[in-house]
Amino acid sequence: MSMATRTDPRSPAPHVADSHDLIRVQGARENNLKDVSIEIPKRRLTVFTGVSGSGKSSLVFGTIAAESQRMINETYSAFLQGFMPTLARPEVDVLDGLTTAIIVDQERMGANVRSTVGTATDANAMLRIVFSRLGQPHIGSPQAFSFNVASISGAGAVTLERGGKTVKERRSFAITGGMCPRCEGMGSVTDFDLSALYDDSLSLNEGALTIPGYSMDGWFGRIFRGCGFFDPDKPIRRYTKRELHDLLYKEPTKIKIEGINLTYEGLIPKIQKSFLSKDVDALQPHIRAFVERAVTFTTCPECDGTRLSKEARSSKIQGKNIADVCAMQISDLADWVRGLDEPSVAPLLAGLQHLLDSFVEIGLGYLSLDRPSGTLSGGEAQRTKMIRHLGSSLTDVTYVFDEPTVGLHPHDIQKMNDLLLRLRDKGNTVLVVEHKPETIAIADHVVDLGPGAGTAGGTVCFEGTVEGLRTSDTITGRHFDDRAALKETVRTPTGTLEIRGAATHNLQNVDVDIPLGVLTVVTGVAGSGKSSLIHGSVSGRDGVVSVDQTAIRGSRRSNPATYTGLLEPIRKAFAKANGVKPALFSPNSEGACPTCNGAGVIYTDLAMMAGVATVCEQCEGKRFQASVLEYHLGGRDISEVLAMSVTEAEEFFGAGEARIPAAHAILQRLADVGLGYLSLGQPLTTLSGGERQRLKLATRMAEKGGVYVLDEPTSGLHLADVEHLLGLLDRLVDSGKSVIVIEHHQAVMAHADWIIDLGPGAGHDGGRVVFEGTPADLVAARSTLTGEHLAAYVGA
Repeated sequence: MSMATRTDPRSPAPHVADSHDLIRVQGARENNLKDVSIEIPKRRLTVFTGVSGSGKSSLVFGTIAAESQRMINETYSAFLQGFMPTLARPEVDVLDGLTTAIIVDQERMGANVRSTVGTATDANAMLRIVFSRLGQPHIGSPQAFSFNVASISGAGAVTLERGGKTVKERRSFAITGGMCPRCEGMGSVTDFDLSALYDDSLSLNEGALTIPGYSMDGWFGRIFRGCGFFDPDKPIRRYTKRELHDLLYKEPTKIKIEGINLTYEGLIPKIQKSFLSKDVDALQPHIRAFVERAVTFTTCPECDGTRLSKEARSSKIQGKNIADVCAMQISDLADWVRGLDEPSVAPLLAGLQHLLDSFVEIGLGYLSLDRPSGTLSGGEAQRTKMIRHLGSSLTDVTYVFDEPTVGLHPHDIQKMNDLLLRLRDKGNTVLVVEHKPETIAIADHVVDLGPGAGTAGGTVCFEGTVEGLRTSDTITGRHFDDRAALKETVRTPTGTLEIRGAATHNLQNVDVDIPLGVLTVVTGVAGSGKSSLIHGSVSGRDGVVSVDQTAIRGSRRSNPATYTGLLEPIRKAFAKANGVKPALFSPNSEGACPTCNGAGVIYTDLAMMAGVATVCEQCEGKRFQASVLEYHLGGRDISEVLAMSVTEAEEFFGAGEARIPAAHAILQRLADVGLGYLSLGQPLTTLSGGERQRLKLATRMAEKGGVYVLDEPTSGLHLADVEHLLGLLDRLVDSGKSVIVIEHHQAVMAHADWIIDLGPGAGHDGGRVVFEGTPADLVAARSTLTGEHLAAYVGA
């Protein structure tokens, strides 16, 4: 036996540095966690499961990842920490064995109008350098190809101190940017429908303006009356050309009214700054309705929507300019870059090539670099963020993923699983919060939280292997191998919704009839054109209620009661029962505790150190003045009502002295979508992604409409909750509604009355209807990827 292969029976003991192979958590109490203590193996793939709201995110994101990031931030100087987000220490006794955490969550990417897939992933930065070096004719530095840099030039005299003398010299400068001067790099220009801004038969004093917030009672009234540019008592239709121009377009001008220095500005530039600088989807509903009514966005005629100046578009490589290249599908662009052979920029091309190949590998090859990042779905945004970690040479770090399979077709989940395993095999700890059995199955270690949601959750029900989970008597274990069966009989449609010549994004002149009065599921691989078809051709129609994936916006003062409009009837009932004003029962109005201003907690900003939130001593976290809490309805005060769960409140407002039919109806809808465990006063900022989506669904269900469009309602739902959702969809259809669901979950497909499958691939390989019919026909034909996966799922 050679010396190299012989093992010494007296081999040295393992090095003490190799003994730290566990992340230990003891006594975690963040949000609803109840003294959770677990040990997570390092350099393994651990999946956290449990019903929505059971505490998975609180443990993984709110405790482990948050503490890791906080400790890394503390290694920077106090000066630098002042510029970083301050993170409070999580509620936990011991956290041991942490490594650097990299969080890849489902937060939508910034919906800034200037942000595209290319700018968010550095692909554009690399392309700009390539064009500045290789583009013909040469027009300047990389910023000459950037649609966010404007071209400016200037000249003038500068005063210098030189040799004890003051010298004046003439200097000039010029910056060549790539921004289109007409649309300022936005790609679209705005036109205003003036009849939506004002009623020209009225004068300003008679309330001619119909712009939200522009009332003549406040500051605007004082400015319009005192500016002297027009007569506020004259109907607008009798204004001279000059007066109308001053009202609508006047540049910011300093004026003095009643001894106060103010700035007057025309209505249109003011609206552009206040409303149009933000993404339309981010606006409050009433402002959004006004913008959609008054403003039309048309493609910029000068740059054809490319956002780039004429000069930037004139420089080409192999006959293509940078706008053409950014508009290409990324999988095609990767092939184009592969064909560039230029030794002078070889390392740059290699880096760009790797980045583009990562897009294809992760299943996003169907996107283009000029796609606005605000239009990406939650799953697409998360996978776009993953790209920068794929080629990373870091090892021994903790990657934390929040449902990485969201928005993925069963066909694409396999690719995602391979990526998670590759990250693990490089020597990293991978923590995944997940509901899909296909991803739970590849875990080395499973932690199941529950048993219920909210206050009924927050404990560890199971820890161990996937096999152990299957045989455990937990909710996840019992439902792990659940498979929905195909429906015996399907409903008969009552009519059809016609779509003709749909060509949004990658759709290829699609003609399809969507049956009404039944449950229709639209499916297909990610990027096949499902959202383009439904949101582009169905959502805007009359009588259609659309619940898409845009996140709920709300501050820490918003809660389920305020968001759903539930608080309004409750406040009125309290006011009526006690003979006082409704405003007293709002923590954001007159009834607020004066010490904490109705927040319930006092936030102390400790400059560069972590901010601290302490429960208000005056109101003990109840958010109201003591005098308000003396008023009762049905034996409960307003703070006790807000502390109730939806289920308790439904009982409370359903009968007896506190019976409020309007409130009861809203609570019933919240219970229907599986949110019975939420407390009415819980801040929206603490809700998980799945909870927010269902809260939105419950709110929109009240709207009058015959057709409901739901975009992936199962995202963030546990296997057990999918059954509740199917029951809810059935009830909607049985009440005479038509329900159209964009979905990847096979249980929802099996439950459908009619399936429309798009494909066969993604991007320009998709955009066609490849199957229309019942789920049973789809399984029998197995002619598409969806058909094969659904057949495997139902065991056909």
